Order: sequence, then structure tokens, then C-alpha cells
Amino acid sequence: MTPNELPPQIDTPAAWVGRDLAERPEDWLYQLNPGDIKDLEQAARQFLTLDRDVGEITAEDFPLMQFAGHLSALRNKLLNGVGVEVLRGLPIERYDQRTAAAIFCGIGAHLGSARSQNAQGHILGHVRDVGRDPNDPTARIYQTSARQSFHTDSADVVGLLCLRDAKEGGDSLLVSAETIYNRMRATRPDLLALLFDPIATDRRGEVPDGMDPYMTIPPFSWHAGRLTVFYQRQYIDSAQRFEGALLLTPAHVEALDLFDALANDPNLHITMRLHPGDMQFVYNHAMLHDRTGFVDWPDPNQRRHLFRLWLSLPGDRLLPPVFAERYGDLTVGARGGIITDKTRLHAPLD
Repeated sequence: MTPNELPPQIDTPAAWVGRDLAERPEDWLYQLNPGDIKDLEQAARQFLTLDRDVGEITAEDFPLMQFAGHLSALRNKLLNGVGVEVLRGLPIERYDQRTAAAIFCGIGAHLGSARSQNAQGHILGHVRDVGRDPNDPTARIYQTSARQSFHTDSADVVGLLCLRDAKEGGDSLLVSAETIYNRMRATRPDLLALLFDPIATDRRGEVPDGMDPYMTIPPFSWHAGRLTVFYQRQYIDSAQRFEGALLLTPAHVEALDLFDALANDPNLHITMRLHPGDMQFVYNHAMLHDRTGFVDWPDPNQRRHLFRLWLSLPGDRLLPPVFAERYGDLTVGARGGIITDKTRLHAPLD
């Protein structure tokens, strides 16, 4: 794509500026009321009587009354609105881990279908520091306490449930890809055009059968009238070790550096602290998420721990064909996740 071929400036509810969005919590923060909590708890109790793996939960297994209406509105907010919502006030301290997982996965089942988050087929992910080296090219950054950097995941929506927060740090950061696009279009369209090139991204050892150890998906794609982002700078950099990957030119590096600088602009991104019981849902195709580094508690039973869901939503946008390198099947409502020949879908609770 040349600078003259760039789409026009994007003006949607997802093209927000973090400084402004932070002043409008009513747009992205929802306080659960006693009726909502009662609804979620009774649905969890009903599911748990089935004695099934939490990864198998469906909306029918998790029957909701009043809260189903809010989840329908949440799905629309993710797809067509600001693209993020935090559900606050779940009394997580009174649940065992299985009940908390049932509530979280049950909410996910009403929003869409859960996808595998790694080669082992984990529907329910565990975000915590397990001692991996963030500089190891096979490590997943969420398994460390290091700063993550702004990135996207391999699903339509990313959900988090905070079980325990860190002693210090671990804040959640979000930035609008459309706002980054608009700023680059206004100031450096020459560099912006390079972000539509097929830049390689490292698979970090989780390679589907017959595929390369890297993907060649552009950071920005324009398809069916929508801008879609796919980005993880550390994985772009580490993919340069592979023979056959597109070699980054100095101009590509400058474009990526400008992208990162805009994402890290405190005026453009929003920072929020997730407290125990908070659930955050983020639309992955229109924004990037990040987490600051953190210092954990010395007691292993107190250490930072979040559940994570990757979801595919019905009624979502079409994705460019090149996304099949990561998603495989691009069917709306049944796409995303990490699938290899060894994958078995399940939800480990530990």
C-alpha cells in the first residue's frame, strides 16, 4: 500500500483517546448489583451439578435471567462501541476456584465461543508469573512479571477475571488502534503505509502442523471497510531470526517505533487497575492491551493470578484471508485460538 492509497481518517466509537475515555467511566465500567450477582451465582450452582469440565460450558448450561440482557448489550459494545468493559463487584472471596471459573466461563459462553489459548488446548488461561525468562524466545510474556508491551491476542475478544492482584504494579493498559492509525496518517503517512506490509511474527514454539514458525500478518489490515490490528513487537523482533521471514528495513523499524511511541503516549492510552472480582473484556481487533511490570507477594497463596478467556463472537467483522495463518478457520463466531495436532480442549483449574 502507498501513502496515497491509505483509507481515510477513521471516526468510530472505538477511535477514542485514553485521556478522554478515562473521564467517562460510565462508557466502560459497570458495577454489578445484587440482582446480577444472584443471577450469576444461581447459574453457576446449576452448572456445577452437571459435574462437567468447565471448558464444556454453554449458554444453555448457564441460564441467566436479568443479566443476560446486559451481556447482549456488552457484546454490542465490544463489536460496535468503545470496545471495552469492566464488570466490577463480583464477590470473588466467597467462591472456590471452580465456582469462579464457572461464573467467568458462563459469562463467556453468553458472549461467544471460547477458544484454545495454547497448544495444550486450555480454554481457561492462567495469567501469573511462573518464572519464565521474558528474554527467552519460546516464553509467553504473560508467564512472567515483566512489562508486556502493547499487543493483540489471537481471538476476537480477550477476557480477564482478577482473582488476586500484585503487591505493586500489574496495571492494565489499553490503546485504540484506530487512534494510532489516525495519528500516523496525519503525521507520517509514509511510515503508516509500511505497517500494511506482511511483517513476520514469531509463533514462540506453538506451531500448527505444516506451518512456518512465524506468521506473516500485517500490523494493520484494511478489509471490508474495517481496520484490523495484529501486533506484538517482541514477537516481531524475535521472528527476524528465522530464514524466510521478511527482513525489516530501517524504515520498517522506524514505523514500528512510532507505533510503539504512540501506544505508550499517556494521553492516548487508558490505565486501569483490576481488583479481585473485576472482569475485563476487550475487543481485540480494534485495540491493543498491555500490562505494567509487577512485584508479587512473597506468599505463594497471595500471588497475582488472573483467569483469561479468548472468545469468538457471533456477528463480528470479516477478517482478511491472511489471518488464516493464525486463526485457521475464519468462520465468524468459530475462529481464533491456537490449535495444533496435539490440542485437546479443556479448562484446567490449577
